[in-house]
Amino acid sequence: MKNKFWTALTIVLALGTAVTLIFRQKNAEASPAGYAIGAVVADFSLKNVDGNAVSLANYKDKKGVIVVFTCNHCPFAKAYEDRIMALDKKYSSLGMPVVAINANDASEYEEDSFDNMKKRARDKGYSFPYLHDETQAVAKAFGAMRTPHVFMLRNDGGKFTVQYIGTIDDNYQDASGVTKRYVEDAANNILAGKPVVVNQTKAIGCAISWKEA
Repeated sequence: MKNKFWTALTIVLALGTAVTLIFRQKNAEASPAGYAIGAVVADFSLKNVDGNAVSLANYKDKKGVIVVFTCNHCPFAKAYEDRIMALDKKYSSLGMPVVAINANDASEYEEDSFDNMKKRARDKGYSFPYLHDETQAVAKAFGAMRTPHVFMLRNDGGKFTVQYIGTIDDNYQDASGVTKRYVEDAANNILAGKPVVVNQTKAIGCAISWKEA
């Protein structure tokens, strides 16, 4: 009798765990509608790792902004980290700086907590803001789904419009094997005042972990 009880309890617990994992996966894969190409981005204000608030309006004198939704724990984000830093180094002085945003639920991944964000930015020497989207409202407004997920914005007379959405390049595994540099090509088009030729690609990375409603 006891064996049957423990067997039944084990099955119930296993089913409960499976349901929880399935729910979390569906929750992580949830895709908010977000901005489309050409959409005007609403201003936002988020806390930077230095404790100060950073808003999109702070960049009104720039030609554009490379917004990258990323995080600490994701292997894809780690693989692209140096390339994100290189993008800021190359384009910030040209008027298109990087703004990184972490929207992950830190209760799912402690490595993505604000304290760990501060440590990561300090240890790696980030030259760009690393913002904490604690409520996830900004990520949902953009329609960000993965880490990393890039949204390139052009400053059109004080209004920021989306010009490119997607991945950084075509080879997350090996930077030396990249043949298509989507973000660099888009940045060059924007800076030259030309339309972005390839304006959308599939973001490759970990699904953003959304908080349970």
